Amino acid sequence: MIRQIFLAGAIAGLIATPALSAEAIEGTWLRPSTGTLVKFAPCGSAYCGTVLNGSYKGKSIGKLSGSGGNYKGKITDLAAGKTYTGKAKVSGNTMDLKGCVLAFCRGEKWNRK
Repeated sequence: MIRQIFLAGAIAGLIATPALSAEAIEGTWLRPSTGTLVKFAPCGSAYCGTVLNGSYKGKSIGKLSGSGGNYKGKITDLAAGKTYTGKAKVSGNTMDLKGCVLAFCRGEKWNRK
């Protein structure tokens, strides 16, 4: 009986583990060109990026949805005051974040802090 309870608990723990893991985009990221730190955290069904330092501290840079390292949504260039279609691809501790207008995209690689 104890063995069955232990086994059931172990199986339940294995099933629940993926739900407890954070998405690849979650965390604090460094934009190397400006030294800006941005934290991506869950906000509803998406992930919101909030500036942690500098003159735009506390401002939102956008909202991305997705999973498994691929995300899409809206990205705001705070210096220009413009919002673009955005996409991010996360691989380990590197994120390739791009803002796009029509078929033209521009971006850079950010590093996890």
